Amino acid sequence: MKIELMDRQGNGNANSRDTLFLLGGAALLVVGAGMVLSHPAVRQYVEKSPLGNVFSHIIPDVERYFRLRSM
Repeated sequence: MKIELMDRQGNGNANSRDTLFLLGGAALLVVGAGMVLSHPAVRQYVEKSPLGNVFSHIIPDVERYFRLRSM
């Protein structure tokens, strides 16, 4: 086990590999949250929570931004 760790640290690709795993995990987290929030029951629960008020004010601004950007 120690030999494998030493070999990994000696190789210059260890840093980029760790970054790849970190970004891949973050992407999976975002996709997973989007899939959970796309369920109607979860969406109703979030809309009833105090966080739902924040999202309801932010979403129209984001949609307007994407419309302006596509012009």
